[in-house]
Amino acid sequence: MTSGVTRRAAVLGHPVAHSLSPTLHRAAYAALGLDEWAYDPVDVTEEQLADFVAGLSDEWVGLSLTMPLKQTVLPLLDHVEPLAQVVGAVNTVLLQGSGPARTLVGANTDVHGLVAALREGLGEGRTVTRAVVLGAGATAASTLAALAELGCTQPLVLVRSVARAGGLLRAAHRMGVSPVLRALDDAPSAVLDTDVVVSTLPPRAADPVAAQLTTAPAGVLLDVAYDPRPTALHARWSELGGTAVGGERMLLHQAAEQVRLMTGRPAPIGDMDAALVRALAEH
Repeated sequence: MTSGVTRRAAVLGHPVAHSLSPTLHRAAYAALGLDEWAYDPVDVTEEQLADFVAGLSDEWVGLSLTMPLKQTVLPLLDHVEPLAQVVGAVNTVLLQGSGPARTLVGANTDVHGLVAALREGLGEGRTVTRAVVLGAGATAASTLAALAELGCTQPLVLVRSVARAGGLLRAAHRMGVSPVLRALDDAPSAVLDTDVVVSTLPPRAADPVAAQLTTAPAGVLLDVAYDPRPTALHARWSELGGTAVGGERMLLHQAAEQVRLMTGRPAPIGDMDAALVRALAEH
């Protein structure tokens, strides 16, 4: 049981009402007996973030961040953990200490979530030699770090605009990864002969790729989007006989790591998984 002192955490974003993070964190708190811990969605824009963070009281222990806040928060932090610094994106803020001595620490659990979700499809111990990434945003940068952990340091990255991929290339340079950039139009053929495909595109943005797939893919697909569920790309991949992992698996594993960091206790991932399955069924 808790000591009677309320502890608060939240997921911030705009919009954020649709987030499944409260379902996952609340299930973890219940399973851990943290009855006086609260976790809520809070609608915060980029312009509002600095004032919101400055106004947090000592009862706050952590924040989960959606885009574009994962990058907006960087100058507001006292310390950024090395992985988050290299990737250039913070999805977790830990509030440590109290009063004037309180420290805001930025971390990235997206990489952990990506690796764990991909291992569900690949199986434990399997390395990745060839990989294709769709998209060039912050999640794509985390994906490059995840793929490097799995053994692939020269992934093919397919983007809608090569000219707008500068941030991704800078992140890749910091992490010692050498991606090859090509146009997203090449995706229908490029995704067929590879170990792993990760789509970091927004919901429905990969639908045209799905519509052009006609050959059974060889690799494992992770589509980080999970609304609609399954996505058109996930559904088509599976129809053709490929192995597809839903984006909700990444969400589960990155949230479990957030729970561990915020509470200091191992996440009850089975309870969180069950709550996620119920929430998706109701949705």
